[in-house]
Amino acid sequence: MAQVVLENLPASVTLPHALQPCWDMQLAGLGADAMRMALEAGMFTHLDEFAGAPELARRLGLDPVNTGHFLELLWGMELLERRPRGGGEPEYRTQAALRPYLHTASEQYCGDALLFRHRVLRQVGTQLEGLVRDGAPRAQAADPAVVQAGWARAAQVQIAQEQRAVTARVACDILGRQPEFARARRMLDLGGGPGLVAIALAGLQPRLTGVVFEYPPVAAVAQAAIERAGLADRLQARGGDLAEADFGGGYDFIWCSSVLHFVPDIPAVLARLRAALRPGGLLVCCHAEIGGDARRARPVLQYYLHLRMQGRHVLPGGRLAALLRDAGFACIEQIDEVRFPMAPVTVLLARKDGDCA
Repeated sequence: MAQVVLENLPASVTLPHALQPCWDMQLAGLGADAMRMALEAGMFTHLDEFAGAPELARRLGLDPVNTGHFLELLWGMELLERRPRGGGEPEYRTQAALRPYLHTASEQYCGDALLFRHRVLRQVGTQLEGLVRDGAPRAQAADPAVVQAGWARAAQVQIAQEQRAVTARVACDILGRQPEFARARRMLDLGGGPGLVAIALAGLQPRLTGVVFEYPPVAAVAQAAIERAGLADRLQARGGDLAEADFGGGYDFIWCSSVLHFVPDIPAVLARLRAALRPGGLLVCCHAEIGGDARRARPVLQYYLHLRMQGRHVLPGGRLAALLRDAGFACIEQIDEVRFPMAPVTVLLARKDGDCA
């Protein structure tokens, strides 16, 4: 008997229910847990070529039936490709675009970063009721030595993975198109973590020298990366607290990425950054902002919720540009929704003086 597809049904039958966004949020938690389990099991490393569930289960010591269901879930989440296999179950492999980031042997592997972000977000989720009811202790009250040691550990692993896979390319693509970059001789990477952005920019511009400024334990991580890259004659890492320490001057451009969330006084830091630039110098600020559109604001509101509850700065859209103007920057250009780990950022290109081209 032929199968008939019914059409022209009422909207109450076919259109998504008003509750669908709520259901999607519930399902997203399971999806995140599934990706965590796949990373911890090393599945993506074993799926650089097509394999069926029985073969993968045998390699990893898993139940073959439920492994089949699990692989189908990962396919439905668009993490895997699927192809039929004659006379048997389908085969799967990691999506081509994701393989460089999910295979442990890849230089661009981001699995540790993804697992770290998963743990942090899950911890925030379990703390939400207490944070909303009782508030959170201010982050400034934490032991500075403990905080800096934590940043150094992060710089060695997850921040390094994200800089290598995402941020360094973004920095090169943005700065490589600015007229100041071709003639630049000295740069500052403020809060540069493991220093991979500065290293990438130095590779793009062979006459460039500069400083990666960070907390002292993090600066040690950056200095080691600089030396491994063979750039110790052009780059150096300097340690200190950017809210108080002297981070030098005479810079042709400054890369300032996700730093201003953590300073106590943004206008004071912006004034110091402008003073640190040479005439005609360029400040590049990359920070998440809360836009007025819910779709664009959602990832920022989710990822930066804990920082906001700690009293950190996550500014509404347009506020940082206004602060840059107040600090005396003469020409400010904006790029919206720039790709960055976890949530898009707004990039502001602020010239110390002069007019926009």
